[in-house]
Amino acid sequence: MEDGGRKSEITEPAELTDSVSYRIRLLQIAAYKSFERVVAGHGTAPRYFGLLKMVEANPGISQARLAEAIFLDRSSLVPILETLTREGWIERHPCPNDKRVRQVFLTGDGRTRLARLEHEVLRHEAMMTTGLSAMDRTRLLQLLSKIDGNLRSAFSDDGNGDDT
Repeated sequence: MEDGGRKSEITEPAELTDSVSYRIRLLQIAAYKSFERVVAGHGTAPRYFGLLKMVEANPGISQARLAEAIFLDRSSLVPILETLTREGWIERHPCPNDKRVRQVFLTGDGRTRLARLEHEVLRHEAMMTTGLSAMDRTRLLQLLSKIDGNLRSAFSDDGNGDDT
């Protein structure tokens, strides 16, 4: 609400203030909006930077394994891969041992472009973590890793995960 041209204070309920899930979601939205401003001019790739880095680190990763690694349904991943293929970032090939399995690779041009994008990503990361000591940053990453482990465990325990 605005009051005479000034924004009025908004009360945040304790259920939200004390909610790790809510805080992570708010930060994700804010970080994404900020990130998109910093890394404009790379097509859809900034949105899928993590996915592209996973492919870079795991050349030939299967689409199913990639989807699992980044918490996407395989059906949601396919249109993303199609877009990145059209934009020249990745290519997909049938697995030599099982033609039903599609493997994902960065293209040569994709590797070059990803290196340029990564410089901008690192600049954004530095901006986001301004004021954090090296110890703070390490601790934050450790805590987020614990939450990630909890979520991965819960996801695989509820039968919705894919163990292939």
